[in-house]
Amino acid sequence: MVEGIYTTPAMGGPPQARTSARALAGRGIEGDRYSVGGGFYSNVPAEAGARELTLIEAEVLEDLRRAGIALAVGEHRRNVLTRGIRLNDLVGREFRIGGVPLRGVKLCEPCVRLEELTGRELIRPLTHRGGLRAAVLADGVIGVGDRVGP
Repeated sequence: MVEGIYTTPAMGGPPQARTSARALAGRGIEGDRYSVGGGFYSNVPAEAGARELTLIEAEVLEDLRRAGIALAVGEHRRNVLTRGIRLNDLVGREFRIGGVPLRGVKLCEPCVRLEELTGRELIRPLTHRGGLRAAVLADGVIGVGDRVGP
């Protein structure tokens, strides 16, 4: 299930929580920096679809909090916060958020940029748990409360 949706209109800017967002095939989330090619890594080559939509599990953020690393709302810098689904299992598979079809491209491993923006050491605790990068296969609206799965 989707617990949160976040967009960041400008590189390095604060994430904005939303109750719904329009997903654009081949581009990403409308209003997000990566959908218009304005993200920090936009000019770095990547697999097709790898910068369209990012997801992270709420359970992972709860584990971080228990370990003493509390991130503010949206500070994880991912577009969609999920609960109840193992995102790593979706790499290479098609799935849906609500009615929007997606394809899991690769894990969304933590990077130095995330550490710079948060001021916290996150690479080690988020390695292989930093979420999923997904390609948007068709336009549609995703919303908080939508089901995530096949």
